Amino acid sequence: MNFALIGYGKMGHTIEALGIRQGHSFPLIIDEDNREELNRGRLGGIDVAIEFTIPAAAPDNIRKCIDLGLPVVSGTTGWNHRIPEIEAYCREQKGTLFHASNFSIGVNILFAMNKKLAEIMELFPEYRASLSEVHHVHKKDAPSGTAISLAQQILETNPKIRAWYLKDGPQSEETDPGQLPIEALREGEVKGMHSIQYESPLDTIVLSHDAKSRDAFAAGVLLAAQFVKERQGVFGMQDLLNIQ
Repeated sequence: MNFALIGYGKMGHTIEALGIRQGHSFPLIIDEDNREELNRGRLGGIDVAIEFTIPAAAPDNIRKCIDLGLPVVSGTTGWNHRIPEIEAYCREQKGTLFHASNFSIGVNILFAMNKKLAEIMELFPEYRASLSEVHHVHKKDAPSGTAISLAQQILETNPKIRAWYLKDGPQSEETDPGQLPIEALREGEVKGMHSIQYESPLDTIVLSHDAKSRDAFAAGVLLAAQFVKERQGVFGMQDLLNIQ
């Protein structure tokens, strides 16, 4: 397949390298210095756009792809407040959008386990839920999009937990059991670590995922791009992997 790559940071380079090893091509690469090249004249032979940029740029990048009739796969996080708007625009324009907070197959298995565990733990209020995530120092948003997705799953599944909040040091500890704390740490070049903890006075239950390489995310992105090539609508990893 031929891809337009929008965003040429660490993830962009990883997607390109893995894609080439799989036999794909990237004839169009868009970064900060050549945004004007994302136009109809440059899209000949392009099958799908892959968008990994920054939260401020992602919605407009996706809109432009939809306007150009180009299916787009986006892994940019940190713009959750605009996702409903962009998804509605995609449906109105009969475009194609695949968006996920995390493209790792392992993380999406974690999502399925997180939802099931949250259902079980509603029956055991003596356990206090919390989340933690660690990423590299270059990551712009905190908490991560994956951590927010995990938190939203818990909120939707367990009505006893009403909201999540970003824990900012020990002084921010919340005593209300209806509040879900998320700790976000930025260290070195950590690819991504996420943990869900349930702690009682007697024991602790932990679900966790530790990404060893960015290839774990890039592989899912390329699968998603192949998935949407002939499809129309709004999709996510649950559509690709069929994990309930």
